[in-house]
Amino acid sequence: MSAQQLSDLIRFARHNSPYYRDLYASLPPHVDHLTDLPVVDQQDFWAANALDDSRVLTGPLSEATVYKTGGTTGSPKFSVYTRDEWRTFVTAFGQGLVDTGLRPGHRVADLFYAGELYASFLFVLDSLAHAPVDNVRLPVGGAAPPESTIPTLRDLAAQVLTGTSTTLCRLAEQVVASGVRLDAVELLLFGGEALFDDQRRLLASAFPRAEVRSVGYASVDAGLLGRPVSGADARVHRAFTPYALVEILDDSTDEPITEPGRPGRVVVTSLFRRLMPIIRYPAGDRAEWTGTGPGHFRILGRAEEGVRVGPVSLYTQDAQDAVAAADTEGHVVGMQLVVRRWEGRDGLVLRLATAPGDDADGRIAGGREALAEAVVTQLETVRPLYPDSARAGFVHPLSVEWARHRDLAVNPRSGKLVRVLDERPTA
Repeated sequence: MSAQQLSDLIRFARHNSPYYRDLYASLPPHVDHLTDLPVVDQQDFWAANALDDSRVLTGPLSEATVYKTGGTTGSPKFSVYTRDEWRTFVTAFGQGLVDTGLRPGHRVADLFYAGELYASFLFVLDSLAHAPVDNVRLPVGGAAPPESTIPTLRDLAAQVLTGTSTTLCRLAEQVVASGVRLDAVELLLFGGEALFDDQRRLLASAFPRAEVRSVGYASVDAGLLGRPVSGADARVHRAFTPYALVEILDDSTDEPITEPGRPGRVVVTSLFRRLMPIIRYPAGDRAEWTGTGPGHFRILGRAEEGVRVGPVSLYTQDAQDAVAAADTEGHVVGMQLVVRRWEGRDGLVLRLATAPGDDADGRIAGGREALAEAVVTQLETVRPLYPDSARAGFVHPLSVEWARHRDLAVNPRSGKLVRVLDERPTA
């Protein structure tokens, strides 16, 4: 099915979806502009989209594939695609793969996760099959242990590895630790989560000949969001015209942002989905226009990826910046925020993973204690409310816990790193 006109989509959704009919009840009969429509409230949207009695769907669930989303935060939710919608989805995304550097004949290992209604493995495999260049697909999967994955990649001379950042890093750690060389690998395509500078160092140590790029920007709930843009910054993408409309809205007013460099939240409208319409749907990320090309935007991270520790709000980006500033020699290759509660107070633990060999053998200048102290000092400098709250007895002081990358907690279904691990009792 080809992309449809916005006005037709709005009329179709109002007529056939009880959710959108109620959402647009106060609007004039004919609406042709996005800015005349309210932004979807995600909580209301998913409350109305129960699989057994959906008010969002525009017709009966009689021909579709059901996928699950929302596994990393909150309870899982279900997205549906008809066969025509899925074909459009993977064909458009496959076209974007040429922007990553995919070349004719490339042998591509799909290391995303499959099963349990998860979409990424099938999505990437189908996108490769619909790409405009020939390629050899290796459906390895992310759940396969590195001990078997590495020989498979070596024996089949895989040239491209695609998976979540966490999966690629865990594989890289095993490659370095085992001393195996995978010299054929020339392209690493990450997706599903951000890739930070500390992880890039680990990937470079395992795959020194490989370029690291985004596989593309999409999600099973929001659909197509952005195709990669060639360049040094893997966070930059451009809209999947004419299949999707991407907006960046002011965090406070929801007014569209048009000028480059001003951050806001990403909102998407899918022009090819009719069974489960996606109209001005918050993608859950923040971004900014770059001004470097039509529709080019830079992803800035999750809109609410942070945690509340007592009276203090902290974001993963704050901690990443602190690690980057303190760890000038690049020993840290992964990070996780762990929130615990003991003795009646909350406390934040920075779980830092080091590269193979950078643990107890003295390779870290000044030792791990000195590096831990430097990281804590940096974070307290940018978030002074935390040490102030600790001195007042509201929270426990910041602390550091050392680990290996394989010890960091991941979502068992998707393989994505859990950036914030809340271990506080809820009962």
